[in-house]
Amino acid sequence: MKKRVSFAAPLLLMAEAIGAAPGEASSRLVDSPLSTANLIETAVGLAAVLALMLGLAWLVKRYVQVPGMGKGRVQVLGGVSLGAREKAVLLTVEGRRLLVGVAPGRVQTLVVLDGEAPPEAAFAAELEAATSAQDTVRQEGSA
Repeated sequence: MKKRVSFAAPLLLMAEAIGAAPGEASSRLVDSPLSTANLIETAVGLAAVLALMLGLAWLVKRYVQVPGMGKGRVQVLGGVSLGAREKAVLLTVEGRRLLVGVAPGRVQTLVVLDGEAPPEAAFAAELEAATSAQDTVRQEGSA
């Protein structure tokens, strides 16, 4: 029996020197960086960081006013499509209302409207009146 203990004693001392208690795995052995636990931990951390970034972006967009954006000197009151790539837009610029035609590569003032700005519900009537007045001017010019 004494021979077995003397034979096992150097092994136990070697195990303690390596850093493991008898009967336990060595603490110096490191898990693989590609183990399932490490990959899941990395994915959860990445998802948390992305969620935080998206949340902060939403808060900034919702509550922080950027100068030059939103309600400034130029406001778009409404617009209507006139064709595949053309539209008419009603703008307010420093208290004046403008009906502007927008086409690819071109923006042109159609009519400068005077008076108080009507409610937005009357935009269609204003547009109809402005376009009929413009048609009348075109017909007189071509005659």
